[in-house]
Amino acid sequence: MLQLDLKKRRDEFTLDLALQATQGVIALFGRSGCGKSTAVNLIAGLLRPDAGRIAMDGEVLFDSAAGIDMLPERRRIGCVFQDARLFPHYTVRGNLCYGQRRAPAGQARIGFDAVVALLALETLLERRPAQLSGGERQRVAIGRALLSQPRLLLLDEPLASLDMARRQEVLPYLERLRDQLTIPMVYVSHQYEEVLRLATQVVLLEQGRVVAQGSVPEISLRPELRSLVGPDAMGAVLEGVVSEISAAGLAQVRIGDDTVHVEADGLSVGERVRLQLLARDLILAVEAPRGLSVRNTLKGSISGIVPDEPRAALVSVDIGGMEVLVRVTQPAVTELGLRADLPVWVLVKSVTLRGHVFRAPVAAGSAS
Repeated sequence: MLQLDLKKRRDEFTLDLALQATQGVIALFGRSGCGKSTAVNLIAGLLRPDAGRIAMDGEVLFDSAAGIDMLPERRRIGCVFQDARLFPHYTVRGNLCYGQRRAPAGQARIGFDAVVALLALETLLERRPAQLSGGERQRVAIGRALLSQPRLLLLDEPLASLDMARRQEVLPYLERLRDQLTIPMVYVSHQYEEVLRLATQVVLLEQGRVVAQGSVPEISLRPELRSLVGPDAMGAVLEGVVSEISAAGLAQVRIGDDTVHVEADGLSVGERVRLQLLARDLILAVEAPRGLSVRNTLKGSISGIVPDEPRAALVSVDIGGMEVLVRVTQPAVTELGLRADLPVWVLVKSVTLRGHVFRAPVAAGSAS
């Protein structure tokens, strides 16, 4: 477990960060320059905090009061940066073996062959970095870090230098790391989709200060997120379980007492998924819908209404302990008589869920 409580003065702000990381992925999310990379460098020992404490698995790595500041190479922390930083004169195999040589004696929890298989590097082993795509180089950098047998993995915007196609190529491998390894990870990003896909916990940073933290579903509802992702990306994140896959290629996802149909797209029965329901894409009904082509309806009751833009409102709907946000016009609030505790139905078009369905962490608590 990583435990930290630290401060570091920068030219623009003072980073003030406290968090705990266990198994899974803690995402540090915020705009460029908010302190995310500074936090990673402090944890790794590449920067020295002005004050505070960092401990890993009960061992103190830094303590300003006690005068402890462990050298970076002794911290057993693996780092992956925006640029892969591979040795150009080594093959992929040579770069991976370099990571192995940095591992403490007797600490080989994950072996060479396992890393190669996990990251699908079999066909790349004899190539040099110049012969690899950007996505392939990042996979090798991750593999090298893993073979150093870290007790914590820091990933500082590892996909930032890649185009969209290469990012989509690497993200499934990061999901596999999250679900198949017990190594906690701190993941830095300013891309919200990466956070939705990978994180188990999220820390929102603004000018060096933590403005919110919690699970992905919790953070998706926080008003602090709006200024970071914009109004069009606001919406709830729900977690559910695939209960059935039809011959038509649709997966039934159990969300509380309701079922949502999404494109199967490689999903399997029993798999946990996350659905991002954007407030702009949802329709609210005050009567049970009938005779509609929309197949996805979630029954609930209004838990709150807040203004949103000059002529709109965000309506929070409780659907059995989970919250959904629906954007409606102010006239609709009046004409439909929307108010707290009013029973309503949320309508979700299947087409609006394309690109908004993600595999959830396997360790996530049950949502059904």
